[in-house]
Amino acid sequence: MQTWSILFILFTVIPEMTWGQNKDPKEFFPDNRPQILIVGSIHLDYPGLDAHITDSSNEIDVLKEPKKSELNELIDYLLKFNPNKIAIEAFPDWESTGKLREYKNGKYKDERGERFQIGMRMAALLDLDTLYSIDASSLTEDLMNLDSSFTDQLFEDYDFISDDSFSDKYEEWYTYQDHLILEMDLLNYYKLINSEEYHNYYNGHYLVGDFNLDAHRGADALTVYWVNRNLRMFRNIQNLASDDQDRILVVVGNGHAAILRYLFQWSPEFNYIDFNRIE
Repeated sequence: MQTWSILFILFTVIPEMTWGQNKDPKEFFPDNRPQILIVGSIHLDYPGLDAHITDSSNEIDVLKEPKKSELNELIDYLLKFNPNKIAIEAFPDWESTGKLREYKNGKYKDERGERFQIGMRMAALLDLDTLYSIDASSLTEDLMNLDSSFTDQLFEDYDFISDDSFSDKYEEWYTYQDHLILEMDLLNYYKLINSEEYHNYYNGHYLVGDFNLDAHRGADALTVYWVNRNLRMFRNIQNLASDDQDRILVVVGNGHAAILRYLFQWSPEFNYIDFNRIE
């Protein structure tokens, strides 16, 4: 037998006889998985705690028309997901479930924040008895307790405010988005900011500006603060899943939604539902 024939058998026929045809990786993992919908939101009460501050001229009021009716449309859209569990960006000491009980009794109706106007409102409409808090502090606080001097040096000048050209472009983009919400209805605005393209650019913001501090200091600061915080939030959400039939809706600031999107897309434990593909 010629040499080429032997090689052909060794490298094509025998492997196929042994392993069969190539399999899609998903064939190795369960089909039935908890479904997760991440709702990235602006902070509807404008607390002014983020690096980018919305000018008051671009603020909306979801308690007044036309945004009040537009919010109803957004809620109706999200209700199609029919979640059996809802979580919000809040720490445990915020006592989400206790506030939900008070909300059902008529309290907090004039609160504008997305915790109330989306998360709590939906939980009440679906008659859920629990509203979960999934926010988390980052490793930064633990490091500060262990070695405050090292941590102070690590985060010196790391404040998400930079004067490089890309940071300037991001500021222009955020200001454009602030004004855009005045011209679009809320549902379509939320579909836009929850799109994969927008989430890609949100995540990209963390890779410019302060990320370039020193050789690796910016990268290390990003890791132990922002990346770690979102991984911890992912872990908190992961703990909510108790059944493969769970349908979990999570309301967070859109900066968190951008990175949580990819964590849940990567996870073999969950079926990620794209905001724009709710049926």
